[in-house]
Amino acid sequence: MTKIITEKKYRFEIPEGQGRERIDVYLANNLEYATRNRMQQLIKAEFCTVNGKIVKTNYKITPGDDVLLRIPCSPRPEKLQAEDIPLDVVYEDDDLLIVNKPANMCVHPSIGNHTGTLVNALMHYTSKLSHVKDEGRPGIVHRIDKDTSGLLVIARDEWIHSEIAKQFAAHTSEREYWAVVCGRFKDSKGEVIGNIGRSKKDRKVFTVHETEGKHAHTFYEVIEEFEFATLIKLRLKTGRTHQIRVHMNHINKPIFGDPWYGGRAIAYTPVNVSKMKARVENLLEIMQRQALHAKTLGFVHPRTGENVSFDSQLPDDFNLLLEKLRNDNF
Repeated sequence: MTKIITEKKYRFEIPEGQGRERIDVYLANNLEYATRNRMQQLIKAEFCTVNGKIVKTNYKITPGDDVLLRIPCSPRPEKLQAEDIPLDVVYEDDDLLIVNKPANMCVHPSIGNHTGTLVNALMHYTSKLSHVKDEGRPGIVHRIDKDTSGLLVIARDEWIHSEIAKQFAAHTSEREYWAVVCGRFKDSKGEVIGNIGRSKKDRKVFTVHETEGKHAHTFYEVIEEFEFATLIKLRLKTGRTHQIRVHMNHINKPIFGDPWYGGRAIAYTPVNVSKMKARVENLLEIMQRQALHAKTLGFVHPRTGENVSFDSQLPDDFNLLLEKLRNDNF
């Protein structure tokens, strides 16, 4: 029998305007590094109550609900574990790997997530990974959020790691993201400039500050418009935590499905509210994360000196969302 060292408690008061949503989906979207599978396990083990009562995983939250989640904390493994987790390797050579990370996977182990990460998968895939500064992040040159899918470069030795990291720091690498955002734009392209720092109201999230925080600069361009959403591509001039998500929310174009930055609180027009609400809830069931994908990645290969560029296909949930948005009558 596993001994529980301690447990963490999380309480959520469901606000007005929150749509009906499965509780396992809601918890996975509102807890950093949480997965839907892990939330389902906790709910089934009766670690979650709503209004003081045990619920099932398919319970749908409603405004006013008082949700209490208890998470048992187990000891951290003494060392990183290699795990046989499938990887989508776009490219590899003796120096580096390009991996297409799926959504719902953390890049490296962290508090409460010691297994199931990209690092655990990489350690099973290859024994040749760089070790720079943090022993818990072998090979990891840069990161993307758990629920952002897309391309990452993985270094196989310290020199390659250092040389690629210099390009990221100097912003000479090329990274293009695709996202579906709420609303439509007046102009076909634009930019957002605004310092990013932690929110004083909620330290888990970031916001744009006038004087505090770090300088951040994002470019965007419209690819395709829909009735109440837009597919855009984005390029980062800087690389701050949650930069795209924060900047898009700052200009009132939150990324569709984003639980932390306004992407699940859709404003409905007075016309056909019930029909529109049902449609959006259908779309949110499809996109249970932020609709953000790191699509292309380019840099100078340190060994050869050549410019290399890689592209990735949009994941299934992203493609299905686009298909539904294109069909006004579903």
